[in-house]
Amino acid sequence: MISLDAAVAELENASQIAVACHVGPDGDAIGSALGFAASARLAGRSSVVSFGEPFALPPIYEYLPLELLVPPKQFPTEPEVMVSIDAASLDRLGSLVPSATSSGSLIVIDHHISNPGFGDINVIDAEAAASAQIVFRLLGELGWPIDGSIATALLTGIVTDTGRFQYSNTSPEVLRIAAELLEAGARPEVVGQNMYERVPFSFLKLEGDVLARAELDGDIVWSVLYQEDLTRWGIGMEDTDPLIDAVRLAWEAAVAVLIKELADGTFKVSLRSRGGIDVGSIASVYGGGGHHNAGGFSHAGPPDTIIAAIKARL
Repeated sequence: MISLDAAVAELENASQIAVACHVGPDGDAIGSALGFAASARLAGRSSVVSFGEPFALPPIYEYLPLELLVPPKQFPTEPEVMVSIDAASLDRLGSLVPSATSSGSLIVIDHHISNPGFGDINVIDAEAAASAQIVFRLLGELGWPIDGSIATALLTGIVTDTGRFQYSNTSPEVLRIAAELLEAGARPEVVGQNMYERVPFSFLKLEGDVLARAELDGDIVWSVLYQEDLTRWGIGMEDTDPLIDAVRLAWEAAVAVLIKELADGTFKVSLRSRGGIDVGSIASVYGGGGHHNAGGFSHAGPPDTIIAAIKARL
């Protein structure tokens, strides 16, 4: 459901725009949100960005325009226009849900196939590789500026959600947009170095522990990250996103699973597919979501029960 024209009409008349992305934002969510809000400011609008608790970003995102970011408690409670970016459902906005339901107009920008269209205006394209791709189109229709900082933020979303242009969702349009972002001043070396080549030394120790307990079970390779691992090596949960990329390297497996123990004893589950299995649909069965090749959900556990539940859906 693509309502690009309706979104353009609403945003052209807006003076204040509050932008939110999903809790625990990835590169596409935070890059798209900050890029959109930065462009809105250059176009003369007042705009801020936030996401629900836990309100924490790893240092890898320090190159983005974080001056636009405000804690959830400082986010407008009744925004004139609110834009939700990369959140597949209303509940993924976490503590910002009340702002969304109290907004004068809620615009949803997303590329998750599971998104029901929870906004007043829905700009949803399940064929898009990233929400950044949709944001780029929208900014073009609005005629809002894209400078080097904005271009780098949007490129972050595209690079991360296409797996550095390695996934099957890397379409000709994606590459053309990437080229236009480079022409606008995007810095791919900054994106690459921060997103894929920046971890503290202790992360290597943590990764070693996680890989040491990895299991190959039929078509699944899986491992677990425990709270005691984080404490031992002084790593925050927000810094652990790269772990799934190490687990998924095992070529014998069609699906990779990383199970992360949360502070409350429940588990966050990340899934990756080599393309033959739709892990997004598996995640949706258990209250999560995602895409064909990447998904996630929450579960009470324990890990063996989680793996059995996933295997039952393969």
